Amino acid sequence: MTYVVAEPCIRCRTTDCVTVCPVDCFYAGENMLVINPEECIDCGACEPECPVTAIFEESELPKKWSAYIQLNVEYASKWPGITEQTDPPSDWEEWKDVEEKKKHFNPAPAS
Repeated sequence: MTYVVAEPCIRCRTTDCVTVCPVDCFYAGENMLVINPEECIDCGACEPECPVTAIFEESELPKKWSAYIQLNVEYASKWPGITEQTDPPSDWEEWKDVEEKKKHFNPAPAS
């Protein structure tokens, strides 16, 4: 099983998870991160680092976010890799508890 970044990451993108990843399998979009399932070694180091609880082992991913499995696959091949922590959006804490953020997903790569 691989790990998956799900909807809670949208508009938060704190990158705390990136610093603990031993294989650099994170990719950055404008307002979300994804994990490349081909590179993830299923170590789980990233999961507890996420302050918005956006990272799940695939088998533990809530059904309502099952589409994020494919989203991670798709955007890991389109977005640039990220290996160092960056500043989160200035308003990330306002978004951390917002539900149903899919409409705010931005498919643009990180700038």
